Amino acid sequence: MINSLTAQNQIIPLWNKIPDEIHSTDYKEKEIIENGAVQSTSLVTIPTLSVFLPDTQKPNQTAVIIFPGGGYSHLAIEKEGTKVAKWLNTLGIPAFVLKYRLPSDQIMKNKNIGPLQDAQEAMRYVRENAAKWNIDPNKIGTIGFSAGGHLASTLATHYNDKIYATTSTVSARPDFSLLIYPVISMQNEVTHKGSQTNLLGNNPSQQLIDSFSNEQKVTAQTPPTFLVHATDDTAVIPENSINYYLALKKNAVNCELHLYETGGHGFGLGVEKTSKNWTKDCEEWLKSHNY
Repeated sequence: MINSLTAQNQIIPLWNKIPDEIHSTDYKEKEIIENGAVQSTSLVTIPTLSVFLPDTQKPNQTAVIIFPGGGYSHLAIEKEGTKVAKWLNTLGIPAFVLKYRLPSDQIMKNKNIGPLQDAQEAMRYVRENAAKWNIDPNKIGTIGFSAGGHLASTLATHYNDKIYATTSTVSARPDFSLLIYPVISMQNEVTHKGSQTNLLGNNPSQQLIDSFSNEQKVTAQTPPTFLVHATDDTAVIPENSINYYLALKKNAVNCELHLYETGGHGFGLGVEKTSKNWTKDCEEWLKSHNY
């Protein structure tokens, strides 16, 4: 039992050397703590993976890397990180919460790709060390919420982008994506403005907007995807999920979209209203794909 407890609290620094790092003395991580738990964090300089393992370990397990949301300005680490990891553990799935760097000119040479560097490296790290956690290296997926969903869909469509020097020969492609009220598009009429500004800057070129509008980057190699959105989400409009779903369908990628009538934005694992059933639907989807 001791082992399982220590494993649950393991926090792994993602990089030996963070690529394209700029050192800034006045940029220090800020955590908001309530009831002894970190609820939210911002100004991340050292990306980490927090490991959460189920009580019972099986061979060839599925694993999921979690990308919390927060508009690329903070990370909702409790609601869209820790709690999600514990839920996945109840399904027998090892989970890894990625505390990724948020786009900032103060600490990175190119803020457009900073979060994606962390996402690619997290996928490679878990895949390279899969045996250590009894994980099947071909069953490693991601779950992303809101702007974390943008990062997860960016990884799903930009996993081959060479954005940092690595000696790793392991693929950064997720085996599946779970996207929960995700930001997908950077196009002005669909995007979440805060996420767009934080990631791409104030007046991004159309070329930059297009390159991070992930609905335009789907191919037949994009991973199978499960999507959740509420119709009454006014912060990140459901067209983000709908357009991604249509692109997946057009490319014959296995996909499932759940549009709930009510739920708004940021419902996490589900509160009241119809969106509260998404975790059950997700569990069924994972089962049907033998994850």
